[in-house]
Amino acid sequence: HSIFALRLFNDPVAMMFLYLSVLFLLKRRWLVGCIVFSLAVSIKMNVMLFAPGLAFILLAETGLIRTCLYIAICGLVQLLLGLPFLLANPLGYIKMSFDLSRQFFFKWTVNYRFLPESIFLSGYFHLALLALHISLLLALAAFRWRRLPRPLSPYSILIILMGSNFVGVACARSLHYQFYVWYYHSLPALLFSTRLPVPLVMLILGCVELAWNTYPSTDLSSAVLQVCHVIGVVALLAPPRQHVALVLQAKDETG
Repeated sequence: HSIFALRLFNDPVAMMFLYLSVLFLLKRRWLVGCIVFSLAVSIKMNVMLFAPGLAFILLAETGLIRTCLYIAICGLVQLLLGLPFLLANPLGYIKMSFDLSRQFFFKWTVNYRFLPESIFLSGYFHLALLALHISLLLALAAFRWRRLPRPLSPYSILIILMGSNFVGVACARSLHYQFYVWYYHSLPALLFSTRLPVPLVMLILGCVELAWNTYPSTDLSSAVLQVCHVIGVVALLAPPRQHVALVLQAKDETG
C-alpha cells in the first residue's frame, strides 16, 4: 500500500509497462514488445536490468540484423520522449539521466546494512559489484540460456528475462524499499525453475518477504536478504529442475 498508493513511487508504473512488454514478447510480437519496453525504461531506468536477457532473446530468435534494428527503435523511442528536454538543456538532461556517480544514502539501504558505511560508499565496492554483475550475466548466457531448446518457448523467454533482472537486483549497490516490486512477482516462478528443494524455496520466499518488511533494515535482515540472493543466483547457474528440463525438451521435440 505504501509503495503503490501512499507514496506514489514510479517503480510500480514502470513495472506495469515492463510486464506488458513481456506479454508481447511471449507472443513473439518483438517490435511492439521492444517499443513498450522502451516506454518502461523511460519511466524508470531499473527496467534496463532486463535488457541483457532481452538482447539474448532477440539475437537467438531474430538474428543480429533485426536485433540491431529493434535496439535502434528502442533508442528512437527514447529520443522522441526526451526531445523537449534535449532541445532545452541537452547536457543537463543526459547527465542527470545517466548519473552513474550518484550516491545512495546508507540509512535507506535494505541489502547492505551489515557493511560499514565506508565500504558501502566506496567506489571500488561499486566497481566490484559491476564486474560481478557482468560476469554472472555472461555465465548465465553460457551455461543456462545458450542450452535452452530453440526456438525459445514462452517459458524460456520468461525465465531468461526474470533471471537477467534477478542477477541485477542481487548485484545492486543499494536496494530501497520500493525496489521490491522490481522482482517480487517473479520470485516464485524463478526459484521453482531451479533444482532447489521445495521446502528451501518456500523458506527463501519467506525470508525475502521478512527482510523487505523489516523497517528500518538491520544487519541481520540485510544479511539474510543477501544470502537468499546468493543462493538464488547459484541455483540459476545450475541445470534446471528435472520436470522443467523435461517440459522444455518435450516442447522442443514437438516444435
